[in-house]
Amino acid sequence: MDTELAFLLLFVVATVVAIVVRHLRVPYTVGLVLAGLLLGSLHVFAAPHLGKELLFAVFLPGLLFEAAFHLDFSDFWQNRMAIASLAVPGVIAATALIAIILSPVVNGFGFAQGFDWRYALVFGALIAATDPIAVTAIFRRVGAPKRLSVLLEGESLLNDGTGIVFFALSLTIVAGGAVSVGGLAWQFVEIVGIGGLIGIAVGYVTSQLIRQVDDPMIEITLTTVAAYGAFTAAEHFHYSGVIATVAAGMLCGNYAARTGMSASTRVAVESFWEYVAFALNSIVFLLIGMEVNLHSLWASWPIIVIAYLVVTLGRGVTILVVSLVMRATKERFPLSWGVVLTWGGLRGALPMVLALSLPRDFVHRDLIVNITFGVVLMSLLVQGLSMAPVLRWLGISRGKEDRHAYESARGRLEAARAGLAELDHMSPLRFRDSTAIAHLRKDYENRVQNSEEELLHLRLEYQHFEEEEAMLARRQVLLAEKRRIIEAFHQGLFDREVYEQLMADTDVRLMELDGSGGEPPTESEEAGETDKS
Repeated sequence: MDTELAFLLLFVVATVVAIVVRHLRVPYTVGLVLAGLLLGSLHVFAAPHLGKELLFAVFLPGLLFEAAFHLDFSDFWQNRMAIASLAVPGVIAATALIAIILSPVVNGFGFAQGFDWRYALVFGALIAATDPIAVTAIFRRVGAPKRLSVLLEGESLLNDGTGIVFFALSLTIVAGGAVSVGGLAWQFVEIVGIGGLIGIAVGYVTSQLIRQVDDPMIEITLTTVAAYGAFTAAEHFHYSGVIATVAAGMLCGNYAARTGMSASTRVAVESFWEYVAFALNSIVFLLIGMEVNLHSLWASWPIIVIAYLVVTLGRGVTILVVSLVMRATKERFPLSWGVVLTWGGLRGALPMVLALSLPRDFVHRDLIVNITFGVVLMSLLVQGLSMAPVLRWLGISRGKEDRHAYESARGRLEAARAGLAELDHMSPLRFRDSTAIAHLRKDYENRVQNSEEELLHLRLEYQHFEEEEAMLARRQVLLAEKRRIIEAFHQGLFDREVYEQLMADTDVRLMELDGSGGEPPTESEEAGETDKS
């Protein structure tokens, strides 16, 4: 099958999955993996092989840049110690713990002979990288704290680079190369540090170029060059392309976007990268499912389950240690967050690709590939599907019952106020019985008072409801601004250039208020709202 047709079919499948999961309330990435498993087992069509070249050339730079571009540097910097601890020493400790536990288990239960700590270290290094895409989407839906999302996303951006570096170093150990703790530490600092400097240089040059132009298409092109150029340059010189892309993305998103992009350009650039991330994630998670050989995994299920438990335990222990260390600092976080960070450590495409990149003659390659695929699949399905209940069980997200009570009270208040407003407009010529009107008004005033008291109680008990009310009020005001701008433009009060500038400024404020990267309402939608009102 032609590659073009295969990618077209993948996009069709991704679209169908996106529509279905909206009704089933299943995480989108989990739905994609399940669809990929089904397509792969039925051999519906031949998909491109998810190899290292494809992942590194197409998927990884775009996904990393988009996430870094939208990560607020001030939030990242305020949590820098916790993020760095999770992404560097945390990954190292988890890798070592996996190697220490898994090696005797594999040999002791007879799953393989000669699977010593070196091969377990290779597996631990490649499985260390996490992919929080599914989890952060759940966070937004159930209302988890923003800082928790920052910790998970920030760690993921950095631990990809840490995992790749230590995977390469672990292969050196297996090959019998001369290594020392000091040598390994210096190699890590060199690979990551120079990779970061390359990314900063690319991001800075891109930012300066962006400040010289005011054309959305050119500026979108420059950010694309920065994303893939930083990754390619760093990898060419054998440094960390992941860290380079993250550095370039954060610089473009926090410096270039704020100082060099007009409001309309910023909207266009953010919309472009949001779609790129959606498209790349759709394809890569479908390919993950299609790469899995269920028959081979079923034959290895005992060791896969054991490895999954060891990986989860290793992450849990390291996060516990980090959380205890952070308790002495201002970046401390609750132990319940540690549970979420442990359970939210889903694995994605990177571990599978690293496993497949092992040489064909690598000892225990098939075992490592099967274990890796099995652990990735279990983490996506088990943890991805249970994340929302875990958040509710820990009391971190707003409960469904509380949300229902809050929205019901607000709905009753709106209805009662509408009734009072209608009473004010009733013609005294049509309704002569003032006593009946007075009784009816008293009844509606009591309903308004009861609803307001209920809402006040809920706001006092759950602070995020009060924050939502403030955000809703600000959003309504901004929408009113947009409606007035549209009306004034149609009345000929200013020309199209001024109109587009005013609309873009308001759109940026709406996007910043939403904080979700969602696309602002279109002119037609605003006009529709105006007509309804």
